[in-house]
Parts: sequence; structure tokens; C-alpha cells
Amino acid sequence: METSVISCGTDVMGGTPVFAGTRVPVQTLLDYLEGGESIDDFLAGFPSVSREQVVNFLEQAKNRLVAAAS
Repeated sequence: METSVISCGTDVMGGTPVFAGTRVPVQTLLDYLEGGESIDDFLAGFPSVSREQVVNFLEQAKNRLVAAAS
């Protein structure tokens, strides 16, 4: 079973999806990647997010997209 690396709660960032245990919105990672920045750049700017969380998030996103396309 996949462990969610994302949490949403009205008490944290008004319900914006964030990396679990942080106040870092998942959208921030996507913005970094879309802008041509690397995962290392993102992690340097947001040390409260672990590399494992980023990799798990990307793997879960990939799996959901592939499943939806099947």
C-alpha cells in the first residue's frame, strides 16, 4: 500500500496540499520542475522536505497517471 506523502488540512496552509509534516505546498515542487529547476534545487530551498518524499510523490503521481490512462 502506498503511503501518502501529501497532507491537506484547513489548519495547515488553508487546506493546500503540502508535503506531510511540512508547510511546503506540493505545487511548489511542480513549479520548480516546470521552470527547469532540479530536485536538488528544490530540496536546497525547502530542507524540511526529504528527497524520499519527493521521489515517493513523483512515483505516486506517475502510477496514478498511468492507471488513469489504461
